[in-house]
Amino acid sequence: MNQNPELMSPAILSTERSARKEDKEGNMENDRQEKAMEVVNEEEEDRLRLTWRMFAKEVKEVICVAGPMVAVNYSTFFLQTIALMMVGHLGKLAQSSTGVAISLCAVTGFSVIFGLASALETLCGQAYGAKQYKKFGVQIQTGIFCLLLCCIPLSMLWLNLGRVLVVLGQDPLIAHEAGKFAVCLIPALFGYAILQALVRFYLMQSMITPLVISSSLNYHLPCSFCWTLVFKSGMGRFGGAFAIGISYWLNVMLLALYMKFSDSCAKTRVPISMELFRGIRDFFRLAIPSAVMACLQWWSYEVTTLLAGLLRPNPQLETSILAVCVSMNVTIYSIPESVGSAASTRVSNALGAGNAQAARVAALCSRILSACEALIVSSIVLSSRNVLGHVFSNEPEVIGYVSDIAPLLALSVFADSLQGALTGIARGSGWQRIGAYVNFGAYYVVGIPLSAILGFLVRLRGKGLWLGITSGTICQVIILLVIISCTDWEKEAKKARERTLKRCLPEDHENVSI
Repeated sequence: MNQNPELMSPAILSTERSARKEDKEGNMENDRQEKAMEVVNEEEEDRLRLTWRMFAKEVKEVICVAGPMVAVNYSTFFLQTIALMMVGHLGKLAQSSTGVAISLCAVTGFSVIFGLASALETLCGQAYGAKQYKKFGVQIQTGIFCLLLCCIPLSMLWLNLGRVLVVLGQDPLIAHEAGKFAVCLIPALFGYAILQALVRFYLMQSMITPLVISSSLNYHLPCSFCWTLVFKSGMGRFGGAFAIGISYWLNVMLLALYMKFSDSCAKTRVPISMELFRGIRDFFRLAIPSAVMACLQWWSYEVTTLLAGLLRPNPQLETSILAVCVSMNVTIYSIPESVGSAASTRVSNALGAGNAQAARVAALCSRILSACEALIVSSIVLSSRNVLGHVFSNEPEVIGYVSDIAPLLALSVFADSLQGALTGIARGSGWQRIGAYVNFGAYYVVGIPLSAILGFLVRLRGKGLWLGITSGTICQVIILLVIISCTDWEKEAKKARERTLKRCLPEDHENVSI
């Protein structure tokens, strides 16, 4: 029986009104929670849909960077190949001494500079992603200064390369001529150092057009340079070294002029100042493990080639086969290296911007593209197994051996294609120190010892050596895949953001949004 509100006391009326108000507020709160849950579910669905849109877009972005970079990387490797081909027509001494010099200079100089310069992919890529454009430009200047500084001790080594080769037991005549060629390559080393920094300047901004233009010129001009200097100038084999240097410096001038006068470089172009010295410590903190990471892998193939010279009864045949395999890998590696460069650019930009999801998608796209490229290229190598030998030699024994080892070569090409992208992701994320440990374990704990066991103890000879070093690459791929799969990208984005903004230049504060 309902009570008459007029007969109720004010206290009871107040209590009922409070109860009705609380019930009403409770219902409203439940409605708000239900609506909030619906919004969260809709946002989650939008996020998943956005991921697929991002995936398609990211695949396009990676391809747009990686495709042109294949031509850029080929032009860099092409210079030394042209010089060796030209000098080879001057006789056996010229060819052997030049081959030894180029190989050792690559191991002791160019690989070191390439590894050191890879630190800029982390520093500059993340700075650009965080819109720290002035800091980006200063870090490029710091990189150029530090790379030129490192060229000085490397040049001192090259000045004494002939004596070093004699001490190592090489033929004195070949060692002496190789030493002279190395001295003539010293200007090329300094040009290469600046060139690697400038390539990162454009690459980390995804500005590929100037790189393609300069590299396209280097496909044609080096041939004429080499031919003129080797055959017409009277320099002989030393003309090949100077041609390499001229080509590198020409590339540097073209890229520097584009940087100076192009409006597209205005926001990252900064005047030279004392600021460049502040970043030396940060540069070397990443550059040294980055160089170790690159050189450990590069040097492992040279060690394997040297081991081939100890095989009996036909060390010349085994060395030739290993040289063919290394040459094929170096030639084809320009493709996965380009995918790795694209991965490094996209991942570092995303982490610098604090966008963990974009970094995750970029890493995933790069891995998928590298797997597709690995399948295609390794299939081509395997299907052309009976043709490859004719490209490198006219000797029936060599041609037959290349055909036999082609399946192993296809396997190594597949593994190298995967590790190229994975290494690029590691560089973009700033994992150079981890990568150095991984490469040491993969190649010097697993690869080279297994090569020696299979080549000498199991008596598989050249096949065993190559299978062993390929096993090292597969080990490297597995470890990097596990690391990337277990990565907390939110944490990596936060770390990259904090590292990038730690030393923000005053001019960049207006671009910072946290």
